Amino acid sequence: MAEARSATKEPIVHVEDFEEGQDVKWKVAWRSWRRTMLRRFFRVRNLIKNGMWPTSLWNLGVVVALVAIVMVTDYPIMKVVNDKFWNFGEYFYIPKGPPYFLPKVVIVSCLIGVIFFIVLLFIRRYLLRLLLSYRGWLYQNPKSQSIKTLIWCILVRIVSGSTPTTFACQLSLPRLPVPSVDSTLSKFLESVEPLFTSEENERLKKEAEEFRKTIAPKLQSLLVLKSWWATNYITDWWEKYIYLMGRSPLAINSNYYTMDNGFWKPTEHQSTRAAGLCYMLMQFKRKIEHEQVVPLLIRNTIPVCMYQYERLFGTTRVPREDFDEIVHYDSSVSKHIVVLRKGIYYKLDMFDTAGQPLAPYAIEKQIEWILQDADSQQESEGARSAEGLASLTTLERTDWARKRTKYLGSGINQESLAIVEKAAFMINLETRTFEGFTERAKFLLHGDGKVIWFDKSMCLHFFPDGRYGLTAEHSWGDAPVVAHLLEYSAYEEVLGELYKDGRAGNPDSINQDKVKPPVQLHWNVTDELAKIINEAGLFAQKNNEDLDLCVRRHMDFGKGFVKSCKVSPDAFIQLALQLAYYRENSKFALTYEASMTRLYLNGRTETVRSLTKDACEFVKSMVEDNRTTEEKIRLLQNAGKVHQKLYRDCMSAEGWDRHMFALYVACKGLGYESDFLHHALTLPWTLSTSQTPQQQMVGNPTITQEHADKASPGGGFGPVSDQGYGVSYMIPEDTHFWFHVSSKKSCPTTNSDRFVDQIFTSLGEMKQLFAVQQNES
Repeated sequence: MAEARSATKEPIVHVEDFEEGQDVKWKVAWRSWRRTMLRRFFRVRNLIKNGMWPTSLWNLGVVVALVAIVMVTDYPIMKVVNDKFWNFGEYFYIPKGPPYFLPKVVIVSCLIGVIFFIVLLFIRRYLLRLLLSYRGWLYQNPKSQSIKTLIWCILVRIVSGSTPTTFACQLSLPRLPVPSVDSTLSKFLESVEPLFTSEENERLKKEAEEFRKTIAPKLQSLLVLKSWWATNYITDWWEKYIYLMGRSPLAINSNYYTMDNGFWKPTEHQSTRAAGLCYMLMQFKRKIEHEQVVPLLIRNTIPVCMYQYERLFGTTRVPREDFDEIVHYDSSVSKHIVVLRKGIYYKLDMFDTAGQPLAPYAIEKQIEWILQDADSQQESEGARSAEGLASLTTLERTDWARKRTKYLGSGINQESLAIVEKAAFMINLETRTFEGFTERAKFLLHGDGKVIWFDKSMCLHFFPDGRYGLTAEHSWGDAPVVAHLLEYSAYEEVLGELYKDGRAGNPDSINQDKVKPPVQLHWNVTDELAKIINEAGLFAQKNNEDLDLCVRRHMDFGKGFVKSCKVSPDAFIQLALQLAYYRENSKFALTYEASMTRLYLNGRTETVRSLTKDACEFVKSMVEDNRTTEEKIRLLQNAGKVHQKLYRDCMSAEGWDRHMFALYVACKGLGYESDFLHHALTLPWTLSTSQTPQQQMVGNPTITQEHADKASPGGGFGPVSDQGYGVSYMIPEDTHFWFHVSSKKSCPTTNSDRFVDQIFTSLGEMKQLFAVQQNES
C-alpha cells in the first residue's frame, strides 16, 4: 500500500492550494509583488534603524536645522561659527545668481549635519558600550544604589536615546572579555576542593601549575586574539562542540520541556487552545521579523543580547554524521506549521491568500477539520504508515543522519521532510490526557517515541482537556527565550480577548481572505523503513522507561519568607539542594547551575558552581547538629551571600568554566594534550540545576497569591549524569515553589521522589531555624 502511494505526487498539491489557477493573473502577481516589497521594506527599514541606533533621524534633522539657522542669522556670538560654515561652502561650485544663497545653505547644512551625525553615532555607540561594561550595579540592591551607580544609570539612559527595536542594541553591547588564566585556575581549584581528599587536591594543583607554566600562555593568547575579531570567543565553539558534536539522542539528554498554567486554563476545547496558542506564536514570530519585540532590559535600563530570538521559529537541527547543523529558514519560506494527529502529518498554512495571518477562529476551524480527517483515517493502513516516523529523531545522531539520507533523502519522503523542517514550529494534537503534573511532564520531555520531532526548535502538545505543553530543542537557544515567548502568550490568554465564551475569538484587525485548506503529507514507508521505525520506537521506549521524573509543588512557604530571612531565594534553594543531597548520600556533589551571559554580545550561559566551602560548612552544621541556632543562621546567610556573589560574577564574565572549555578547545585544536584540562572537564555534574524565569517582560502585572493558579509550574530536563539528578525549580510568587527532579531508574542510588522529599525536609529545617530564633528573641 505504501509503495503504491509513492508512485504519484498528487496528494501534495490540492486544487484549492494552487493559488495561480484560482484568480485573475494580475491579482496573483500583485499580491506576490506586494508581499515581497513589504518584506523588503521592513528589512531595509530595520537595518537602517539598527545601524543608526542609539542615534536617530531626529538627531540628524536637528543638526541640519541648527546649522541652517546659524548660517542665515547674524548673531554676534555665533559670528566665528557662521564664517566657518560659509567658508566651508566655498569649496563647492555653486553658480552665482539670485538662488545662490539658498542652495549653499542647504548643501552646507546637510553635509555638516551628516558628518556630525556619523561622528555622534559612533561616539554614542562606543560610549554606550563602555558604559555597559560597568558591572557595579549588579552587586547593589536596586533600592539602595550608590551615587556612582545612579549617575551611571542616568548616563546610560541619556546615551541610549530613543526606544530601540528588537536587535538595535546588539552593536552597542560589550564583547565577552577573556579572564586571566591565574584567576580561572585559582577559582576552579577552590571550587573542587570540597570534593577531593587533600592528596587529590595537591595532585590537581600540581597539574594546574604545570599547565599554567607550559601551554596556557599560548592558548590564552589565541583566545584573546579571537575575542578581538569574533562576536563572542566562546559561543560558536559552545554550540559546535557541546551541542552539535554530541552523538547521544536528543530525547532526555539535550531537550527540555515547559508546562502551561498550573491550575487554570482558558478553555476545555483542544482545538480552541491550539488555535489561540498558534495565533499568539505566529504574532510573536511576526514581531520578531518586524523587530517589534521590545528588547529585554534589566532594571528597565540595561539591555541583554537578543540574537537567540532570530532562530526561535523556522529552525531545525539537521543530523550529520560528524557534526549536526542548525538550519534556519527565512520567513518567506517558514509560513506554515506542521500538525500531527494519530500518526498523520498535515501542513497548515498560517496566512490566507492575501498574506494576512489567520485569525484564531480560522485556525480553530482548520484544526477541527484535521481532527475529523485524522480520526476518520485511523483504521487506514496507508494513512498511518508513517505513524512512528518521528521516532527516528530519537536515535543516536550519526545513526539518524545515515538513515535520514538513505530513506528520506529523495522522492516524496524528501518533499514531506522539507515541509516538516521548514515549518515555523510543530504541534501534536494528542489523544491522551494526563491529570498529574509528573505524568504530563514526563510525556512532554520524551513523549511515547512517536509524537515528538526532536529536531524542531519547538514542538507543542495540545491535550483533549485543553491543556498544553512544549518540547524544545536546545542547541539554537536557551530556555529564557522560550519562557519569554510563553509569557507573552500567557498574558494574552489571561488578560486579552483571545477567547470568547470558551471558543476562539476573531480580532477586528484581521479581514480574512480565502484560507488554504490543510494538506496531508505522505511518505513512502517501505517494509525495510517500517522495520527501522519500529526498532527506533523500541529504542526510545527503553530510554523513556529508564527516566524517573517527579514534579511537585512546595506549599509551606515561598520567596516571601526567604526574603524576610535576608537570603536570596535562589541561594536558599541551592543550599537546600546541597543539604538534601548530603543527607541522602553522606557526601557532596559537583553542582551545575546555569547563569546567563547575555549582558555581552552573543552570550549564552556560564556555570555557577553552587558547591562552595561556605555551603559545605552550613550543611555540616545542620547534619552534625553541633552548632547553635544563631551560628547555623549565620552560616546560612553567609553561604547565601557567597552564592549570590558567585552568580553575579558569572553574569559579569568572571566565571571560569566557559574559559576552561575554550582553553580545552584551543588545546585540542593546536594539537596539544593537557592532563589538567582533561581531568577538569570530565568531572561529572552529579547535580545539574536551573531556575526557570517566570516574568521577563516589563509592564506585565506581577503574579500575586490571588492569581497563583495562573502561574506556570515551569519546566525541566533530564539528568546530566546517569548517577545524579537534574533539578529545575520555579519561583512564581511569594507563597510557593515548584520542583522538577529527574534521574535514571537504572541507577541504584537515585530516586526522584525520595530526593524531592529530602528537598522539602531540608527547606523545612532551614525555615525552622528562623522560627526558633524568633521564639528565643
